[in-house]
Amino acid sequence: MINDKFMRTDIRIFVSLVVMGSLVACGPKDQPAAQADATERPSVQLKQVNLREVDQVFEFTATVEPVVKNNINPTAPGRIRSIFVEVGDQVTKGQRLAQMDAVNLMNSETQLANLKRNFERVKELFAVGGASQQELDNVTLQLTMAETNLKNLQENTMLLSPVSGIVTARNYDSGDMYAGQQPILTVMQINPVQTRINVSEVYFSKVKRGMPVSVKLDVYPNEKFSGKVKLVYPTIDERTRTFPVEIEMNNPGQKIRPGMFARVGINFGKVQRVVVPDRAIVKIPGTGTRYVYTYSDGKVSFSAVELGRRMDAEYELISGVENGAQVVVAGQSKLSDGSEVVIAE
Repeated sequence: MINDKFMRTDIRIFVSLVVMGSLVACGPKDQPAAQADATERPSVQLKQVNLREVDQVFEFTATVEPVVKNNINPTAPGRIRSIFVEVGDQVTKGQRLAQMDAVNLMNSETQLANLKRNFERVKELFAVGGASQQELDNVTLQLTMAETNLKNLQENTMLLSPVSGIVTARNYDSGDMYAGQQPILTVMQINPVQTRINVSEVYFSKVKRGMPVSVKLDVYPNEKFSGKVKLVYPTIDERTRTFPVEIEMNNPGQKIRPGMFARVGINFGKVQRVVVPDRAIVKIPGTGTRYVYTYSDGKVSFSAVELGRRMDAEYELISGVENGAQVVVAGQSKLSDGSEVVIAE
C-alpha cells in the first residue's frame, strides 16, 4: 500500500507539471506578433523639411579704426614750451595744440626782414642801372628761400591740429625736450570711423563699393550699427585667398571708438536652401561631423550634412538632405543607420 501511495503522488506531480508546461507554452503564442515587434522598434518624431529662400549673410570680425590718425610733432628736436590740450579733448582743424621754443623762429623773422630791405635796395639800383640782373636774381632767390624757411619754422613752432577729432595720446609735458622718439600728441578723427575685413575670394565679384553692411559691437550687445563698403582692394592675397574691404560707419554721437571689436555682416543675396530644425542635427562625438536621420518606408537613414547659417531654432543646410524629406527631430539616441522605427503620434 505504501508503494501505491507513492505512485499516486508521482502521477499527480506529473500531471501538474504537464498542465503548467502547457500554460507556459501557450502564453507567448497567444500574444500578437505585431505588438511584440512594435515594442522593439524605437519611437521617433518627424518633421518634413523644404526649400526656402535664405539670406546669405556672412559675418566678419574686425577692429574699429579712425579714418585719420595724426601724430603731432615738429620735424626737428627742440624744447616744448607749452601744451594746450589733454587726452580726451575734442579739437577742431587749425586749433593750437602745442608751442615749441621760438628762438629760431624769431631769428628767421629778423633775417627775412633784412633780406626784404636788401631786395628793395637792389631792385631800385637795378631800375637805374646801378645793379646787374645777376645781383637781382641772387637777392630774389635768397628772399624766396628765407620765406620758405620762415613758413616751415612757423609750422614747427606753433603746432596746429590738421583735422577735427579727439586727442588720444599725450607723451610729453610743457618744458620737456622733444627728442623725436614719440609724437608729442596724437589726434584721431573718429567721425566717421572705419574697419577693415578680409573676405573670401569667392565673393570678390559680389562686393561693391557703397553696398550696405550691418555692424555689431561687443561693447553694445543690444545695438546694431550701419555702414557701407568704402573701398574694395583690387588684388587677392595668394596665401589666404582673401581680399581686404574697408567699411565706413558714421559716428555722430562718437559712441564708436577706435580699438573696439566689431562684427561686420554682409548680405550677399538670397539662395534656395533646405532648412531643418536645430533639434534634427546630431553631432558625432569627437569629430566636427554633423548629420541627420531621414525617414522613408519605416526606416531611417544616416545622412551627413553641411551646415550653413543658424537662424534662431533652425539651420540652413548647404548639402545632405533633399527637398521634402522627413527628418527625425526626437528619438535619435536609440537609432543607427537602417533602423526600423515607429512614428510617435
